[in-house]
Amino acid sequence: MTCLKPEGAVPGTAGAGGLDFNAYEQMAPRAPAAIPAALRNGARVKHNNIAPEGVYFPKYNMLTPHMRSPDYVQMSTAAAITLGLVPGRMHRCSCTRCLNLLLTYPEGCRANCAYCGLARHREAERDYADRNFIRVDWPAAPMEEVVDIVARDVAGSPFHRMCISMITHPRSDADAVTVLKQWTERIDPAAIPISILSNPTTMNRSDVQRMRDMGADIFTVALDAATPEIFDRTRGKGVQSPHNWKKYWEILMDAREVFGPQKFGAHIIVGMGETEHDVLNLVQRLVDLGGHSHMFCFFPEKGSLMDHLPATPRDQWRRVQLGRYLIDYCGVRVDHMRFDDMGRVVDFGIPKAELDATIDAGIAFRTSGCPGKFADDISACDRPYGDSPPSNIASYPFPLAAADIRRVRHQLGLEQPGEHYVADEEFEEFGQ
Repeated sequence: MTCLKPEGAVPGTAGAGGLDFNAYEQMAPRAPAAIPAALRNGARVKHNNIAPEGVYFPKYNMLTPHMRSPDYVQMSTAAAITLGLVPGRMHRCSCTRCLNLLLTYPEGCRANCAYCGLARHREAERDYADRNFIRVDWPAAPMEEVVDIVARDVAGSPFHRMCISMITHPRSDADAVTVLKQWTERIDPAAIPISILSNPTTMNRSDVQRMRDMGADIFTVALDAATPEIFDRTRGKGVQSPHNWKKYWEILMDAREVFGPQKFGAHIIVGMGETEHDVLNLVQRLVDLGGHSHMFCFFPEKGSLMDHLPATPRDQWRRVQLGRYLIDYCGVRVDHMRFDDMGRVVDFGIPKAELDATIDAGIAFRTSGCPGKFADDISACDRPYGDSPPSNIASYPFPLAAADIRRVRHQLGLEQPGEHYVADEEFEEFGQ
């Protein structure tokens, strides 16, 4: 296959410098600005001290209620719609099959990850519970109310999985355990399995073991960066953030031993300056350890230190999605593939007929994450439009239709003979 951008490529998919990938030299985040002392650590929320009343939907009004986990948790807009807490619908999908619960505090996340809307550097601009995260708002609700709704009909629940997402905060470890306990006291983990999206910076092995003992099914670590250099630049000292590559791998290896094969994994964001070989080599390493990779397409989150940079070009993203799927689920190894001198995949290492069948099945291009109840390679965590607008879908949260497959093939430069891609066959922009 060619790595050159095909004629008539989808608009808005070029990378930094017009390349078909985001090069390391061009993906540097801005330096975080200093935060006035009077606005640090959620001071505005704590000073106003407004009592929460039920569900809170972000209003950006600087009068955010004083909400804290474990009493309150945030959730994605899709999860809130699925629970019936807020009105709405999602384009071409019935919201989400995963209930993502995010710990919340006025002080917010004390990390400063360059690509994240929850980062500490936003303290002066927006209160924590009002910040966007993976492109959407995250309403907050009483944990007791969330459990009440799901416990009314566990067997009929639309959720295939619940995930507790930790943040970097002194209370995060203890409160994640409390939230887990509140859930398992009323909802059988065998009916709705539980994932933990961990915060390795504040954890040790005993924390990992405790969560397993309490009923957690899968434990994940958000490496996000595919290399230690990118990790440090976007999550560590480069942006005045406390995370450390070595510590993340320490907790990941603890999870491997505690949770066992196929029950641990790592998140990877594609398009922050790594090569395709870097990403797929990491995917292979995780598979060899017995784990899985959950992949995200870089999107310039509004308000983040990387919001001025280009989203991952679709051809780069599709090549990595396809390569990752072949390694994770089809027994292909990264050393079976061939890469060019810029680290781009030029040969996936399998016969054309097998490659065509994998592409046409479409599963490789769906959102990757912890498995649901349909199949091991179909994620419960479908994150609708978390890494792209619906007008130019990166991770499909639903089965791909024929038009979607044609679009993917066009983005890969692998159209079938006689196939003609129509640029406007994708769907209209859908506001969230």
